[in-house]
Amino acid sequence: MQGKILKGISGFYYVHIVESGIYECKAKGVFRQQGVKPLVGDLVEINIIDETEKKGNIVRILPRRNALIRPAVANVDMALIVFAAATPDPNFNLLDRFLVLMARQDVPVCICFNKSDLVSEEVKRSYAAGYEACGYPTEFISVKKDEGIDRLMKQLHGKTTTIAGPSGAGKSSLINRLQPKVQMETGAVSKKIGRGKQTTRHTQLIHIEGNSYIMDTPGFSSLYLPSMDKEELQQYYTEFAAFEPYCRFQGCSHISEPDCGVKQALAQGQISKLRYENYVQLYEELKEQERNRY
Repeated sequence: MQGKILKGISGFYYVHIVESGIYECKAKGVFRQQGVKPLVGDLVEINIIDETEKKGNIVRILPRRNALIRPAVANVDMALIVFAAATPDPNFNLLDRFLVLMARQDVPVCICFNKSDLVSEEVKRSYAAGYEACGYPTEFISVKKDEGIDRLMKQLHGKTTTIAGPSGAGKSSLINRLQPKVQMETGAVSKKIGRGKQTTRHTQLIHIEGNSYIMDTPGFSSLYLPSMDKEELQQYYTEFAAFEPYCRFQGCSHISEPDCGVKQALAQGQISKLRYENYVQLYEELKEQERNRY
């Protein structure tokens, strides 16, 4: 039988099979010999040991499309980054850091603003403008008012999605709304492993419906960029690409050089000022990291 690993803890892996539920499995010793460790999100084949007790063995890990390091998860189709539209106000620098991290791992991102009932349509347009222009779908929802959930479900349909965002954005409320049975499913896993209520200290996938899964991750209030060359950063600001041919200097950083096509586009309102300011801040941070390395 073939299924997807929802959670791994203490040497046990909990494999969801759409037709028949969750099985508690051990991984065969051959994986250790090969230096391969099953990951949450892996598609696996299992042999059933006890159907009544829902126990089995993982006998094969199917090829992975991708594998993230933090969080450790395989076969991610999309990342959903959730911020509050207000209370607290969104930290767009933090949002851009997340977008850079996901872009480096070739994971598409959908941006979601919860508590959208607290802001005006004009504010929503201003939030979305800079991100939709560079290819990021942006959804506005209110879990409290039950608004925008159906649109968001269309984004999640048929995908394995990791959900992340700062504390206070309403991620847990959103997950409970997307899958009211989540407490029952995670409770079943907790009962098997003798643990308490579900928390986000461990990576866990939650089945929504069919082949749609979501993964909650701990809230974050700060996010450090990985070690990378400062020159690499601009490739993750895809809106710059159309204007770079107009830069006088090859390898322009788009910060201090004269006759910069990107800065000209910024002055003409063709590039988001907010996005550009975040780029400059992240560039300077990477520059400082390089200085400290040498």
